[in-house]
Amino acid sequence: MTFILSDVQNGVMTLTLNRPERLNSFNDEMHRQLAEALAQAERDDAIRCLLITGEGRAFCAGQDLNDRNVDPNGAAPDLGASVENFYNPLVRRLAKLPKPVIAAVNGVAAGAGATLALGCDMVIAARSVNFIMSFSRLGLVPDCGGTWFLPRVAGRARAMGLALLGEKLSAEQAHQWGMIWQVVDDEALIDTGRALAAHFASQPTFGLGLVKKALYASESNTLDEQLDLERDYQRIAGRSDDYREGVAAFLAKRPPVFKGK
Repeated sequence: MTFILSDVQNGVMTLTLNRPERLNSFNDEMHRQLAEALAQAERDDAIRCLLITGEGRAFCAGQDLNDRNVDPNGAAPDLGASVENFYNPLVRRLAKLPKPVIAAVNGVAAGAGATLALGCDMVIAARSVNFIMSFSRLGLVPDCGGTWFLPRVAGRARAMGLALLGEKLSAEQAHQWGMIWQVVDDEALIDTGRALAAHFASQPTFGLGLVKKALYASESNTLDEQLDLERDYQRIAGRSDDYREGVAAFLAKRPPVFKGK
């Protein structure tokens, strides 16, 4: 079955999580299909932005617990293997992808579905969305980058409350807390996401990729280290075709035509 719908148009790859009868919760095959799609996004220079959304009533309800039943003989499942083999590579690929990644979140984003959304570069949520860090309800630890992203987007106090209580957080509240970029009416979600993705697909992709790398590096760098990194990245960006085109367009008073190189 096709659990990841992929569509590439005008520089935008749209990936739709497609297990609506299970609220787009992950099983192993869905992970494998998503990994294949991300590999295409990595190697295809014509893809200049990635948009991720969900089919039906949910963005993603996290891990499908039907795939994680305890062995009838009493052996506990190795959840660490699932994290190591699927969720960790997913988070790393999204962070390292040198192109903007947008999450257009619909319905419910729970467990790894919530942390997957927060791991994207920009998050647009429908007004009806609830984010739920549901791990604690099962006695588990937030994964898919949850313990890294939460304190950074929400602050430690709010991260603790969200992770320990596992209560619903509305899209409006997430926006007020600075956790997501934008809240839109439900019926406007996909069009808003596509418009933003189309904008990024026309921008200097090479430079945007360096911006991503610099911001991620800043989480662990000292000020001196970050200043040196900015110097190095600016040197690289200044040698790009996109920079030359941007300057030429500015001087000629015409719209730039960036190639993402």
